[in-house]
Order: sequence, then structure tokens, then C-alpha cells
Amino acid sequence: MQTLSAADFALRLGVGLGRGAAIGIERQWRARMAGLRTNALVAAGATLFVLYSVAAGDVGSPTRVASYVVSGIGFLGGGVILRDGFNVRGLNTAATLWCSAAVGGLAASGQLVFALIATATVLAVHLLGRPLGRLIDHDNPAEEDEDLQPCRLDLTCRRKSEHHIRAMIVQHTSGHEMILRGIRTTRDTTANSGDVQLSALLLLDGDAASRLEQLVARLSLEPGIHEVHWQTADDPDVALRRPEPDPAGSSAES
Repeated sequence: MQTLSAADFALRLGVGLGRGAAIGIERQWRARMAGLRTNALVAAGATLFVLYSVAAGDVGSPTRVASYVVSGIGFLGGGVILRDGFNVRGLNTAATLWCSAAVGGLAASGQLVFALIATATVLAVHLLGRPLGRLIDHDNPAEEDEDLQPCRLDLTCRRKSEHHIRAMIVQHTSGHEMILRGIRTTRDTTANSGDVQLSALLLLDGDAASRLEQLVARLSLEPGIHEVHWQTADDPDVALRRPEPDPAGSSAES
């Protein structure tokens, strides 16, 4: 019968929790659905379940419990997978939770070095897999990362400045961190009005708010722009419809 001391129990639990938190920090930094706390709790939960079986002294029990943990994480991962039109979102998040549970299982079984290697592998996939996938699929970079945050930029400008403003938006959204999916122009039908309204749908990676604020600050300096603001667009299908003023967003007027 295998005995498990309190110190060994705490060490394995700490390693499992810490490795899950390390994975979660990267997810939190990129503003994903499942961040630090979620991945840390999943890893800690998997560790605790396997540790319970080890402490019970049944030789074959840890393996059986680990198989049950795999099934349970499958149900948890199914809750974060969402269908968005023809696209499916959340697969990366579900896979990450699955890997966090596996790291917890390794830590609980006493394979601390293997748990460290597994954590480094998961982080390497997230950090290196994204640019590699975009390099391979360079014609459609937005489809590779399902967790990109959709946001909408709305502004009112003079009609004669429209082409210049559109060119600025395209120029500032040419990188991988901010992807332009479309621009819609609406003419102001008010009498004697020479203004147009532009709505741009953007996909952003990571800290969407700070990057959008930089773009809004740059556009607000243009003399031809009267008003510019942004807001998150949780439903991309209606993202390019002209919204009502949103106090939750950010605005700048000149």
C-alpha cells in the first residue's frame, strides 16, 4: 500500500496548481475566455481527484480516476464551445482546459518533472503555434484564431475626408494583432449635411481596449472627424449596423 504524507500531498498539489496557473497566465494575458483562475482550478481539481485515489492506497485506483477526470473535463470543455454562424469558437479554450487537467494528473502521480515539461509544451503551442498558423494560412489569418475579439469602430467625418479616413483605418489595421473585416459607409440624409458615418468591424488579439484606444486617439486628431467611438461587437453578424451611443464604449470628439 502506498502512503502519502502531508508534505508530499501539499507538494504535488502545489505543483499541479502552479502549472495550471502558468498556463492560465498566458491565456489571461491574451484575454481568453478561460484565464488564470479557470486553468488553475481545473489543474488543481484534477490533481486533487488523483491524489485522493493515491491516498486511498488502491494501486489501480489512480489510473481509473484519471480516466474519469478525462471524461469530466470533456463535459466542461463542451460548455465553452460555441457555434457562431458557420464558425465554431472555443475549441482552443476547451483543449487548453483538457491539457491543464492532464498536467494536474501528472503532478498528482508524482511525475513533477513531466508536469513541468507538459506545461512548457502547452505554452509553446500557444506562443509559437499562432504565428506559425498565420504564416501557413496567410490569405485568411482571422480564421486561424477563433478567440479573436470582435469590436466595432464608428465615426462621423466630412464627406471629402472619407477616403483619407478609410485609408488610415486600413493602414492601422494591417497587422496580425488588429484585423479589419469590413467597413460600411452611411450617408447622412440630414438637409445640408456633408457628413458620412463609417463603421468598421475589427478583430483584435489580446488587450483589445488599449489597442482600440490608441487608434481612436489617432483618429480623433484628424480635422475632418467630428466624432469617433468604439464598442465590443459580440455578434459579428450585426456588427456593422450603426449603433446607438453606448456609454460603455469610448468616444472622442474634435
